[in-house]
Amino acid sequence: MIRLLHNVKIDWLAQRRYWLIFSSLLMLAGLGSAVTRQLVPGGTDAFNLGVDFKAGTVMRVRFNQRPSEDTIRTALQQKDVQNAIVQSTDKPNEVLIKVPQQGSGEEAQEQAQVDVGQAKTNEALASLGPEIGAKNEETNAVGPAAGRALRNQAIAVTLLALVGVLLYIGSRFEWTYGAAAVITVFHDVLVTLGIFSIMQWEIDLTVIAALLTLVGFSVNDTIVTFDRIRENLRLHRRTSLYDLTNEAINQTLSRTVITAGLVFFSVLAMVIFGGDVLRGFSLALFIGIIVGTYSTIAIATPIMVWFQQRLEPAKRATVAPAGGAVSTGGAVAGGRGARAKSAARGSQRTARS
Repeated sequence: MIRLLHNVKIDWLAQRRYWLIFSSLLMLAGLGSAVTRQLVPGGTDAFNLGVDFKAGTVMRVRFNQRPSEDTIRTALQQKDVQNAIVQSTDKPNEVLIKVPQQGSGEEAQEQAQVDVGQAKTNEALASLGPEIGAKNEETNAVGPAAGRALRNQAIAVTLLALVGVLLYIGSRFEWTYGAAAVITVFHDVLVTLGIFSIMQWEIDLTVIAALLTLVGFSVNDTIVTFDRIRENLRLHRRTSLYDLTNEAINQTLSRTVITAGLVFFSVLAMVIFGGDVLRGFSLALFIGIIVGTYSTIAIATPIMVWFQQRLEPAKRATVAPAGGAVSTGGAVAGGRGARAKSAARGSQRTARS
């Protein structure tokens, strides 16, 4: 087995407060961006949802002589195409035009064979002149009902994946491990979505697929560390959980660096060379790999240790009244000390009498 790091002795848990504060600030920044964008009149939506999740049309248009984006927007506005988004692609003579659903329901029924937004966009492109040579290369259209259904299904699938993670880890380890893993996965997803809200990157079905991939990656990395903690607890029963957790992180650090590093460079290649089709998917994975690797060390293990430290006193308090005594060193020592004091008082009384 290849090992990059040997005999690592880092006290990871000593910095847990700073990591938790940093993660909280990241999530608050994303939440603040989403809330601010949603509440500001005339602003953008909290998330830049793609056509998959809201009704509209996306057209990939190629030009012989590409005009400026402002010229295209002006032509669209003259044809009464509202709230259109014009984006450049990796090809210099192509643009993406995203048009929300245009027209009322009655108008859409009258033009059942032709999407209103697509028809108006074609008219706007034709008005630019024949020398521009606008040609519609690809068109994707989604209706309102399909967009709502896809959005609801995406949310349901993500939540079911998180519930499955909780049940699996809770059955294999303890509920404290499962709760820590699920909180960590929530953290990874929320931070990734927060960055998408701040940067206003488009969220479509490929981004949801990337988030589900991120859930699997983060859980796998967390389980490896938790499994090593469980092994250390069996081998060193008298060592504190704090020290065993640090040791487990250091022992699996080489594996984490190798695995995350290979995935990171693979996703980086997708970000650079994948083009617009894979842009959302690759960006979500790129951010998720970084956040998921960080959260395994900085979020999952501190939360698990915190749960365990709160759980042990509760167990002692539950066992003590039922059994009459607690089989721990502190309780036994306390009992022996009380009996010694009682015997000393008895001998003093005898001597005085």
